[in-house]
Amino acid sequence: MAHEVQIGSFTAGAGHRPFLIAGPCVIESEALVLETASRIAEIAQSLGMPCIFKSSFDKANRTSINSYRGPGLEKGLVVLQKVKDQLGLPILTDVHTEEQATEAGKIVDVLQIPAFLCRQTDLLIAAAKTGKVVNIKKGQFLAPLEMSNAVKKVEESGNKRIILTERGSSFGYNNLVVDMRSLPVLRSFGYPVVFDATHSVQLPGGGGTRSSGQREFVEPLACAAAGAGVDGFFMEVHPNPDEALSDGPNMVPLHQLKALLERILRICDAAQPQK
Repeated sequence: MAHEVQIGSFTAGAGHRPFLIAGPCVIESEALVLETASRIAEIAQSLGMPCIFKSSFDKANRTSINSYRGPGLEKGLVVLQKVKDQLGLPILTDVHTEEQATEAGKIVDVLQIPAFLCRQTDLLIAAAKTGKVVNIKKGQFLAPLEMSNAVKKVEESGNKRIILTERGSSFGYNNLVVDMRSLPVLRSFGYPVVFDATHSVQLPGGGGTRSSGQREFVEPLACAAAGAGVDGFFMEVHPNPDEALSDGPNMVPLHQLKALLERILRICDAAQPQK
């Protein structure tokens, strides 16, 4: 059974209501972030689903040097602080360096280790030492069992507030594949497990100078993960994904979010083990 992890006002872990991590891939503007966060919060509250708002101040692993990366650490944290103050939502953001982890840890509730960086020891240690929840995304290049090493790096740095996120595995030729066996394997390490439904349908580099994606497969994969049993769902959400500055092809349109979550939660309820 997974350890319980306190995040803001709710508890994540086995036996608790599945939680949602959602928001635009990257901070495009303060107005868009606040608008999207407010609507996500309304939807989640109407469904009784705990919610963490997610957006990145910097996307350091973009395909092209010319891709939009975000407003940067200082300006981005100001925007995320406003979401926290105005809406009362816990906040998650990516960090790529030890310095970013330290500064972001002063404001956000969850520090996310990008999948490409899940083996970076110094980054994991720095995130752990903030005392904040550390969400480690499984590298596309790792077998699920290998994630135990990332977990131990955070644990042995004095932090057991850990979440593990599955986001698909490299399959070659711009494709990712999701092996649902990964979910119980990750859970066997003793921490809440999240399924990233939108990055799992990404086609890395599939657009030449940018990543592409297959948004139409978000729902079936999320439903499969709900049936397999997870503690939370990660979805990048945007009011108009086709005009988004990052990850548009795999983001969920905001107006479709509620219906998607309703279906997922019904499956989660049906999949609960009988007492």
